[in-house]
Amino acid sequence: MEPGMREWRIQTFCLIILTAIAVAASLYWLRPVMIPLVLAVFFSLGLSLISDVLVRRLSCPRILAMIVTLLFASFLAFLLLALISGSVRQLAGQADAYQSSIDSMKIRMLERLEGPLEKFGVETEEVDKMLAVPTSAIGNVLLTTTNTILEIVKQSVLVLIFVFFLLIGRGSVRGPSVFRTEIEARVKRYLVTKAGASAATGFLVGFILSILDVQLAMVFGLAAFLLNFIPSVGSIIATLLPLPVVIIDPDLSFSVRILALVLPGAVQITIGNFVEPKILGDSLDLHPVAILSALIFWGMLWGIVGMFLAVPMTAILKILLERYSYTAPFAHVLAGKFDHLGL
Repeated sequence: MEPGMREWRIQTFCLIILTAIAVAASLYWLRPVMIPLVLAVFFSLGLSLISDVLVRRLSCPRILAMIVTLLFASFLAFLLLALISGSVRQLAGQADAYQSSIDSMKIRMLERLEGPLEKFGVETEEVDKMLAVPTSAIGNVLLTTTNTILEIVKQSVLVLIFVFFLLIGRGSVRGPSVFRTEIEARVKRYLVTKAGASAATGFLVGFILSILDVQLAMVFGLAAFLLNFIPSVGSIIATLLPLPVVIIDPDLSFSVRILALVLPGAVQITIGNFVEPKILGDSLDLHPVAILSALIFWGMLWGIVGMFLAVPMTAILKILLERYSYTAPFAHVLAGKFDHLGL
């Protein structure tokens, strides 16, 4: 390779890195506006399937189809918020029972450890103070959860406004073919497949926990549905999420507590490792390391919302990068195709 060409490639590579840093800083600074907008873009892609059916199959006017689609989305959002709010009220009503259960478990544990602790010269009173749970702890959790619900409501209103205008303007936009075909097709396939798999996961987890008589079973099913959109990490969190309630519930036997962890974990593994890969195949064409890196990157920028959007946004970035010869090597890295780099 000629020295001039090598120097030009090095300069181009450095400019791309600097541009990426500047874009990341801008995305972090503009996250109050960008997060609702990007969420609205993905929601509009998913909801456009409903509006397209109403327009093409039922011959509805486009504006009527948009209104029906938005009403349907608002109804689903209202149901989810009502379920979460009801669960918070249920948790608040049983806060005293949970507190007494925690205290009794602590007493039993200290009684069993009293002998071994005395051998090491440790007094049980000191351990009791260390394990003391403030009576306001559950109240603080409830207050934080309530504030989170109010913040979600505010964000939902802004997202719905963005979705409305995106759906209205969707029929009049004639962008480049890459935006209208490949990106939209891949993202829609991912969203539909992931939503279906997540719905099945959430339903099965909620159904299993309900049969086992675990409190807040439907909330944990909803959490499994939402967390399933976060690859790898989400399924682990969803499996361990019922653990505190399962442990402190005095009405559950030991075998039921084990089943409350094993069965939802089996559902997560089966759907996540066998069903989803078979349906999705290589449509996203992203290496697992690239997916985990995207989770970390977008999680640092936009928090939990960024982790939800990490995979589809990285897939879109890969499609854009592979369109140009100068950026194609970056796309090959995201796909794990290092043989294309000549390494």
